[in-house]
Amino acid sequence: MADARSALDDFLLSLSASRRPRICLVPTAAGDADRVIAAFFEAFVARECEPSCLRLFGAPEDPAAGLARQDVIYVSGGNTANALAIWRLHGVDRALRDAWERGAVLGGVSAGANCWFESCVTDSFGPQLERLDDGLGLLPGSFCPHYDGEERRRPVYRELVATGFPPGYAADDGAAVHFVGTELHEVVTSRDGAFAYRVEPGSETPIEPRPLP
Repeated sequence: MADARSALDDFLLSLSASRRPRICLVPTAAGDADRVIAAFFEAFVARECEPSCLRLFGAPEDPAAGLARQDVIYVSGGNTANALAIWRLHGVDRALRDAWERGAVLGGVSAGANCWFESCVTDSFGPQLERLDDGLGLLPGSFCPHYDGEERRRPVYRELVATGFPPGYAADDGAAVHFVGTELHEVVTSRDGAFAYRVEPGSETPIEPRPLP
């Protein structure tokens, strides 16, 4: 995470108004895996921020209180459907909406990007890709990550949208879509050739990205 995603990590922190933002990892989608948590701290401990982690497996402290203190919330990759189910059990879904409404920066990778939308393309149910229609719904429409990183992502997403799945956005690996409120603000990339796309029935429109330093 520290090497491959350093430009995107810096970009995420830059969106906070705080000079030393409090950033919290929510690794539920990864089952609170130690390796994911260790990689997060390795990536952020040397930056001008205050990293922390919200674990929900075991005996969690009050999740809502913990998230209410954060300037930036970073959701890991993993199983989108599992994360959504566990969040709803612990009230984390409401805490994330509260954080969004008060202006905290919300972000993440893979499942950590899927979760903010109404719908997404996911491998949560097995190696095949399927639609998921009960996301947090902070952002309207649908999302598909790994658009150039996994062979089946593009054809599955385009077929779903062509047959009634909500239109939305897709992102190549190394590309990030930045929303302000519910409106797309820009696309940024950390590698050459990475794009995001607006996907509607019968069309796929590249969105010109801004390369990060």
